[in-house]
Amino acid sequence: MTTDRRVERVQTDSPWEESIGFARAVAAGDRVLVSGTMPLVHGVLQGEGDPYQQAKAAFGNALAALERFGLDKHAVLRTRMYLTHARDVDDVGRAHKEIFDAVRPAATLVVVSGFVDSRVLVEVEVEALRTP
Repeated sequence: MTTDRRVERVQTDSPWEESIGFARAVAAGDRVLVSGTMPLVHGVLQGEGDPYQQAKAAFGNALAALERFGLDKHAVLRTRMYLTHARDVDDVGRAHKEIFDAVRPAATLVVVSGFVDSRVLVEVEVEALRTP
């Protein structure tokens, strides 16, 4: 984790963080923003062909970034889900509900044309609130 006086950043093993120049998560004041997160674990795609498993893995990665700030799913205020196929809405929604049903964050679900890795069906973003 890198820190200046007002901003903290978390890096992971994602190859794109270094090549593109971004942080997995950034905390500024009481807000924590988690970048678009794919279902990759140590560079290996999880749940190939399965949007439900990919959503669970992607949210797991996003929540792991929040844990670096001492937060869990209960701190999440907003989620964003990006899918490559509208047919996967129910599967991704089921994964979201299993993780966040008790939390009920604001949520957005959007269908996009694709991701950097064509095997990826789901990418997610998370925003959370740190409270003293």
